[in-house]
Amino acid sequence: MPTIIARLTMQEGKETEALEVLRTMAAAVQSEEPGALAYVIHRPKDNPLEIVFFEAYADDAALQAHMQTPHMGTFRSAIGEFFDAPKTKIEQLERIDGFVRPELS
Repeated sequence: MPTIIARLTMQEGKETEALEVLRTMAAAVQSEEPGALAYVIHRPKDNPLEIVFFEAYADDAALQAHMQTPHMGTFRSAIGEFFDAPKTKIEQLERIDGFVRPELS
């Protein structure tokens, strides 16, 4: 099960637009990608310009499908406009153990 940790930095003064791009992306992944088991976007309390993604996919095919979606293309285009692209860091992890609980409503 592939897991991704991605870190992006929002451009100062463009936080509102960047957060809207992130919310749109999360909604598209949730509604259109059944192979995305977790897609959670965080912001560290001590660095509000940083964004941290936690993504988990059912298998490599689901991850590859994610990378080819139209919404991922749109997101890539927005990176240069709302995020500091050179500071972007993406790590692919190998899951050893653990779980993801469904959200409580």
